[in-house]
Amino acid sequence: MSKTLVIVESPAKARTIEKYLGKGYAVESSIGHIRDLPKSAADIPEKYKGLAWARLGLDIENDFQPLYVVSPEKRQHVAKLRKMAADADEIILATDDDREGESIAWHLFQELKPKVPVKRMVFHEITREAIQAAIASPRQIDTNLVEAQEARRALDRLYGYEVSPVLWKKVAPKLSAGRVQSVATRMLVERERERMRFVSAMWWDLLVTGRTAEAATFPARLTDIAGQKLAVGKDFDALTGKLKPDAKVRTLSEAEARALADGLTGQPLNVTSAEEKPFTQRPYPPFITSTLQQEGSRKLGFAATRTMRAAQRLYEGGYITYMRTDSTNLSAEAVTAARKQVSQMYGQPYLSPQPRVYAKKAKNAQEAHEAIRPAGSSFRTPDSLRGELGGDEWRLYDLIWKRTVACQMADARGRSLRVRLNGQAKTGEDVGLSASGRTIDFPGFLRAYVEGSDDPSAALEDRETPLPPLKEGQRVTAETVKPEGHETQPPARYTEASLVQSLEGAGIGRPSTYASILGTIQDRGYATKKGQALVPSWTAFATSALLEHHFGTLVDYDFTAKMEEDLDDIAGGRAQRVPYLKRFYLGDKGEGMALRPLIDRQMGEIDARGIATIAVPRLVDSGIEVRVGRYGPYMQRGEDKANLPEGLAPDELTLERAEEIMSRPSGDRPLGIDEASGHPVVARAGRYGPYVTLGAENPPIRTASLFPTDDLDTLTLPRALKLLSLPRLVGTSEGEEVWALNGKYGPYLKRGSDSRSLTAHEELFTVTLPEAEALFLQPRFAKGRTPTPPLSTYKYEGRADIVLKSGRFGPYLTDGERNATLRKGESEDNLTAERALEILEERGKEPKAKAGKPRKAAAKTGAAKKTAARSAAPKKAPAKKAATKAPAAKTTKKAPAKAPAKPTFTWAQLKPHLKVLSAQEQQLVTATREQGRKVDDVAPELGLDVKKAKGMALQASKKLNQAARGE
Repeated sequence: MSKTLVIVESPAKARTIEKYLGKGYAVESSIGHIRDLPKSAADIPEKYKGLAWARLGLDIENDFQPLYVVSPEKRQHVAKLRKMAADADEIILATDDDREGESIAWHLFQELKPKVPVKRMVFHEITREAIQAAIASPRQIDTNLVEAQEARRALDRLYGYEVSPVLWKKVAPKLSAGRVQSVATRMLVERERERMRFVSAMWWDLLVTGRTAEAATFPARLTDIAGQKLAVGKDFDALTGKLKPDAKVRTLSEAEARALADGLTGQPLNVTSAEEKPFTQRPYPPFITSTLQQEGSRKLGFAATRTMRAAQRLYEGGYITYMRTDSTNLSAEAVTAARKQVSQMYGQPYLSPQPRVYAKKAKNAQEAHEAIRPAGSSFRTPDSLRGELGGDEWRLYDLIWKRTVACQMADARGRSLRVRLNGQAKTGEDVGLSASGRTIDFPGFLRAYVEGSDDPSAALEDRETPLPPLKEGQRVTAETVKPEGHETQPPARYTEASLVQSLEGAGIGRPSTYASILGTIQDRGYATKKGQALVPSWTAFATSALLEHHFGTLVDYDFTAKMEEDLDDIAGGRAQRVPYLKRFYLGDKGEGMALRPLIDRQMGEIDARGIATIAVPRLVDSGIEVRVGRYGPYMQRGEDKANLPEGLAPDELTLERAEEIMSRPSGDRPLGIDEASGHPVVARAGRYGPYVTLGAENPPIRTASLFPTDDLDTLTLPRALKLLSLPRLVGTSEGEEVWALNGKYGPYLKRGSDSRSLTAHEELFTVTLPEAEALFLQPRFAKGRTPTPPLSTYKYEGRADIVLKSGRFGPYLTDGERNATLRKGESEDNLTAERALEILEERGKEPKAKAGKPRKAAAKTGAAKKTAARSAAPKKAPAKKAATKAPAAKTTKKAPAKAPAKPTFTWAQLKPHLKVLSAQEQQLVTATREQGRKVDDVAPELGLDVKKAKGMALQASKKLNQAARGE
């Protein structure tokens, strides 16, 4: 019997498709991309290591030929796919129908090198009908789409690998630049600059409650006095807070407003005009990726990544069509299904007279070719899926279903009424007022979907602001008059939803990139969330300033949008990849970006100090400058410096706040000289708490945090030296060094990869080796301990409860499968059920399985493995049974001999064996063991990442102990 191998991207997608294919098909996933350009030097194959271009992964001189490598974590899986391909009679590549999916299919073809026929299968929804239709109509790999995706990948690599090092050298290490990422960051920074320049203005007006002879009331607002218009927000200059020069309006002070309110109360008003106009409102088009992310944020409070994660699961489960699309088209069967449900659920009057057709929203829409909608030729209602979908998935499906059905419903119809009134205050001043109302006569599509609200019934009431039937010449009374003060507001910060909308409007980026871009700018520290708003960091200001001043084209909105169009041209076969990359990177006879020559010209002209100095309008002429330094943002005036508090938004830095921060004690208090080293000891107040340093250098020789019981103002030199003696080597146990350390979450002992908490900080100085060994003999969490009751429990429909618990590292959320530690500013007091779910979805991780104790899920690998496990390990009898058979056990069985303890060695005994270590390992071990320095302090001097240095120190210690034992 012939066997066909179908390869898709994800296991979930594979499971769903497998249900719809008969015998003879094997469905396997590639688990995303199987290969990419090298991520690090370790990924580069041996034969390419000596080549200058290998680290970049692109051979510039050979038409930008890419070097693709299978990542180490994918090698085993690729070997499995290769074996399955060898056993198959036919291979079908069923990856997503977009550029990225086409690229994955091409990479699979290139890497597996199949000797059997290979076909490409595409579909936009995972239903039985769609899969069977796709199987019946395969095609070949679209090389134009592959070329476009390969060009995009090369472009991003060139941009990131060439521009990011400029940021490292001129701003701060570990920063990154990206083709869309840097433009998005610039948008955030420009909006924050507007807010920083903004000067608020205040104006007053009157809110009048009118009353008719029939006792009906309605609101009206004062618009003019003595024929002169009253000032409103748009009449004020945002940069000065004063009226615009051409604004011929009158402003009211608070006193004038209150006096006029008293004079108008109870006075008669005349209706001078009452204009009623009919209106109609058309339904919104069905979702594309960007609008789904926007509504997910506005209506559900989801981050873009959370929306796309839920959408991915819905698509792979066969509930919705492909979720990366910029086309608003609906297929004929989708239109029919939507119209059928409108008729059945809302009645014929709510159905639009003709099927609605929505043209493509985006120029060169190229992802999938249909809008996001419920899958199938008949839509399942949200109520029918309540017990089948998880919380996020159900809520998002409900949103998609409503939007799709609503797009085929009738227009909403209503009437708007605008009324003008006039009157006279008791003081003799003539006044003019206006009132407006809106009445919905037929809700149409609003019955199913209202943008920005989850409750259509409530939304309809909100949208209706009816006025009583007022007629021209009618007389009413000003029943109550309330003076109201208003302040002009700075432009609102971007939210994830509005930033996606702006990027899409500018033609920057593509549906598949928005979620990852939003994640990157937050992960890299360019922005943080304040509620739903994205607040740019001071680092974002510095990087944007550098790119704007020296590489302006790279962050130009039109240029970035043009790059997307160029990639679309490559996808359409209208342009070629290699000539385009040459123009971008090297330039061609004066054409193109010419990135490499530009960087070479500009590097010497970049003033790092000038770039790191941020212009703050409210600090002009104060002598205070804001700078971004190696250790974070700070202010400086003359020789005085002060760190900016974490969480202070740039637009919140006023002169008053700056002076208050500058006036705080700096905490830099010299305590004396360490006699042993001859270096000064200084007590300091840092961004993350008080600490002491040894040495005048930057960075200092050693640092140590103060204990909670220490006071920075009263700290003495002996106490500081005692703190600087940490970490303390307690001794050696089982061939491993035991260290006493003061960590981020409190005092603890460390032996190899094992650790135990200490109950008090002072124990760091007193704990002995026997006491430490006794602690390590105890389980990490003592048996029989009464579980701490949860701090709070959050319940959801369709998913497990989320519990807030108190843990070793602080409060954390868990649903039994994933845990997420709360961050600064997040607590039981301000945590809602919705936010708890969002945190767990965004940051939740499965607990790491303990060594020797695989997770239960991993145990379910078949009977054979279970049998093997039972036969391999002798079964331990229960305690009670063992007791009854004790005599027999003594005569037939000997207790297993205890393994001899490994000898322990002092540093003097280990030092002669340093030759077994590399030069770098020798430097690291000597600095930490002989000089007593911290790994964190030594790592930068050796050019190592701290995490890597700690791992190196552990391995070096093992090598030394093995050498001393003669192993």
